[in-house]
Amino acid sequence: MGEEKFSILGLELFYSKKQVIDVLTQIKQPAKIALNYQLIFDFAFMAGVYPAIASLCMMAREKITGKGGRNFLFALAILQPVAWAFDVTENIYLLNWLDKPEIGDEFSMYHNIVAAKWIIALVGFFAAMIFLVYRRRNSR
Repeated sequence: MGEEKFSILGLELFYSKKQVIDVLTQIKQPAKIALNYQLIFDFAFMAGVYPAIASLCMMAREKITGKGGRNFLFALAILQPVAWAFDVTENIYLLNWLDKPEIGDEFSMYHNIVAAKWIIALVGFFAAMIFLVYRRRNSR
């Protein structure tokens, strides 16, 4: 890995177990410190993003009358704390591996948690935005 670049999305979703170990064992100290700070800052970012997505879902829910759409948006809002918990778990894994890059059998579970986090958050965000935009266009 040496001077090669890596990405957070790669660490989260796309790199194999070996690639993650390579990144975390070969990362130079300034980059390691920066990654550590980014992962710690991410905890603060999470405190805003998941409640915001849940709020968007609830705002969109209030603007529609169909029971199915309202229930769907409510479910997505209720799932945002699950995505948040998955994000916290993901960062704990990465911080632990950054400190001691020994990755065991938990790697496949880690990838599943990260994928579920992204799915829940993105579906929540885009569904809310679609319902809000659709409602705004139809109310003119």
